[in-house]
Amino acid sequence: MKIRTITLFTDPGWPVRDEIFAAAGRMAQAARAAFAEAGYEVQTVRLATPPFPQLLGRDNASQAVHLAQEVEAAGFVQNIEYLSLGPVRLDDEAAFVEVIPDVVEATQNVFVSLSVAEAEAGISLLAVRRAAQAVLRIAAVGSDGLATLRFGALARVPAGVPFFPAGYALPGPDTFSLGVEAADVIVQAVETAHTLAEARGFIVEQVEEYGRRLASAAKEVAASTGYRFGGIDFSPAPFPGEARSLGRAFERLGAPRVGWHGTLAAAAFVADALDRAQFPRAGFCGLFLPVLEDTLLAGRAGEGSLTVADLLTYSAVCGTGLDTVPLPGDIDADDLAAIILDVAALALRLAKPLTARLMPVPGCKAGDEVKWDFPYFVAGRVLAPRAGGLGGLLAGVERFDLAEKVAQ
Repeated sequence: MKIRTITLFTDPGWPVRDEIFAAAGRMAQAARAAFAEAGYEVQTVRLATPPFPQLLGRDNASQAVHLAQEVEAAGFVQNIEYLSLGPVRLDDEAAFVEVIPDVVEATQNVFVSLSVAEAEAGISLLAVRRAAQAVLRIAAVGSDGLATLRFGALARVPAGVPFFPAGYALPGPDTFSLGVEAADVIVQAVETAHTLAEARGFIVEQVEEYGRRLASAAKEVAASTGYRFGGIDFSPAPFPGEARSLGRAFERLGAPRVGWHGTLAAAAFVADALDRAQFPRAGFCGLFLPVLEDTLLAGRAGEGSLTVADLLTYSAVCGTGLDTVPLPGDIDADDLAAIILDVAALALRLAKPLTARLMPVPGCKAGDEVKWDFPYFVAGRVLAPRAGGLGGLLAGVERFDLAEKVAQ
């Protein structure tokens, strides 16, 4: 198991205050050292701000690119690898939505997002369409579509998620949370167990033990830096290679191939084990199924066993939405909107945070191989979505709510 991210949540002010980033840099250095001493590899340190429309103020969308560049430059000085400016919320001005692709194009390590559904406000069909249009504009940045990695549509996502592009801060004390790369823990559990009960027990035991050790080190960091510890997002992120593939865990549990019947039960089983574990929680604490980060998921998607619809289905029992899904370069905004709307509907109906990080690949069609020079990605193939746009009443721009499903 590794620490994928130590994410700091702070308000840098506007104009950006150098002393805030200097303190964040000291915090980052102290945290890296403390967790390394405790025996953990730290892959990245990240920083998330409050939503950038809140930082800039109602009529200052034109300053968003300047803000993003200043934040990125300050982060570079302090050895903070990735930064998130948070989401444009449903009630923010349209000008902030329009500037999102410009923010991505003007930076290299800044993430940004757009909220399409919120617990109190419901689903905004207008925001869903705007998110789809933003995806297409961002896909045109550069020649390979990789810039879409830094944008996500958020549905019912609270502050404090350490994983990007979902992460953002709220006003209050400076906080940090951990996001882990722990798919290997799940793989080991199912490969060594003789029964489902043994596998569940091993997952719970290991997650609680790692959680205890991580929380102990984190509390020492908090005491020495003044940052409050916000918890651990034990969504077991995968990494290229079958030893750290959730797809491998599902198939070892008994699903014949990821995407075939039995996969949903395997995913629900693992998610249930994570729910049973006791540790300081932050963020999703679900299952990440990022197609391009998981060797076996990418392989099954490439051969046609695993589809976009399957991934949506699994999100109902365990997941965090659709993540790093490669799509045809000629997909249109209506088709993207239909996919994003499904994610939003699941989030509201099931009262859980979900995101959509969709990646149209310029010049590629369904079945084409895609491979980026990015250490967290494996080679994959473009998926063919079953989407024909939105029509009828869903083609409007209104908002609607969905009552949460309560178990009977």
